Amino acid sequence: MNRNSKDVSPETVNSAAAIAKSTQKPGQTKEQTKLIAQGIQKGIEQYKKQQKAKARDADKAKKKQHKAKLLKSASIEAAVEDVKPATLPWLLLGISWLCFAAYILFV
Repeated sequence: MNRNSKDVSPETVNSAAAIAKSTQKPGQTKEQTKLIAQGIQKGIEQYKKQQKAKARDADKAKKKQHKAKLLKSASIEAAVEDVKPATLPWLLLGISWLCFAAYILFV
């Protein structure tokens, strides 16, 4: 039907022919119906290409969002890990000062 007929699925060809036959008008020749079917087939192929492109773009956006989420959670975990070691020395210093104050007060 077209120059890339080996790239076209048989389902597309069949559905285009069925649509062309269902919209066929009285007195319409087979050649005219064949041309209409080719036009419908091109439209179906174009639609499929657009849908594939949309799916690829959506997949890329999803992967980008997931990657950003992972980076954000990794940076939060790194920040939490940085805070935890910093609190330990201050805690030990506070305990030592309390023990020193208790020693001074009770001795």
